Formats: sequence, C-alpha cells, structure tokens
Amino acid sequence: MRETSLPVSSARLVILGSAALVEGFRLIGAEAYPDADPDTVEAVLAQLVKESDQALVLLETHLAHASGPWLKRLRNESGLIVITELPPLHAPHDYAPAVDEVVRAVLGPEALK
Repeated sequence: MRETSLPVSSARLVILGSAALVEGFRLIGAEAYPDADPDTVEAVLAQLVKESDQALVLLETHLAHASGPWLKRLRNESGLIVITELPPLHAPHDYAPAVDEVVRAVLGPEALK
C-alpha cells in the first residue's frame, strides 16, 4: 500500500484574559494577550479571519461574554476558528459553562447534580 502525505496545517492557540491567567499559557507556546479588553478580542479575531488561520481561541469569562461583532459572528459559524471560555483564575468555582443551561433544558434540572 502506498502512503500519501497530507499537508499538515498548524492551528494557533490564542489566549486572551488577565495577565495572571494568560502567562501560564505563554509558557507552553500559546499566543498570549494579557489584560486584554473587548476591543483587543475583536482586533485579534478580525486578524485571524483576515489571515484565514485555524485557531483555538480561549477567552476569560468577562471577555467571552462581550458582544463584539467578530465574536458573535465566529460563535455562530462553525469553521476554522473555535472559541471557548476559561474561568477566571481568581474564582474558578464560580464558573458555570453556558452549555450547562442547554444540558438542563434537554435532560432536566437535575441532570448536572
């Protein structure tokens, strides 16, 4: 059997949030944007789209709940850029992912207990 090689595409790992949170990710080679604000998120997302890059974008909770047009667009589209949320470093136990409400709606209020 003949082996064929497929082009290897590298995806970018991009982290935006508080300095304390993103600096740890920088150690593993992620693109870190410490103390980012919603305008920074929008600029980074616009650049990723412009460059047609594949990316996993991790946003600290307060940034993930911003309402910028690029964030909204990319969350509603499936494609090369995947956006997910990270709990705040100072209060990880207060974090409840948005998917929890979907699970409760489908499986009932006791599903996650």
